[in-house]
Amino acid sequence: MSESSTPTPNAEPCTDETVEFYWRPGCGFCIMLDRNLGRHDIPLEKHNIWDDPDAAAFVRSVANGSETVPTVRIGEVSLVSPSADQVLTILSEQGSPLVPNDWEPRQGGAIGRMIARILGSPDESEV
Repeated sequence: MSESSTPTPNAEPCTDETVEFYWRPGCGFCIMLDRNLGRHDIPLEKHNIWDDPDAAAFVRSVANGSETVPTVRIGEVSLVSPSADQVLTILSEQGSPLVPNDWEPRQGGAIGRMIARILGSPDESEV
């Protein structure tokens, strides 16, 4: 996933309570993210980049010139190929009312904990 906080001249960012979802037909990753966000009842404002030249231009502006989807914009933050947890984390950090009350960020797995120990970062269970 990559993040961009630079506003795009092609389109004005929506409010922080709007999750803009840029997709294209036949994109399995788009379908998966849409379904996973739907499980949390996150409303999406969808933009098909094949039907909307401005949407395609926006995606290129935050995805290093490529039309990588899914791309999500929440206020000033753009995420390229995010997971549902990454989208929910951004919403949570922004204090959005869209985050379900029972949602908690995923904890790192065994590999993440091992890398944290190797690199000297504290394991969350040790904090």
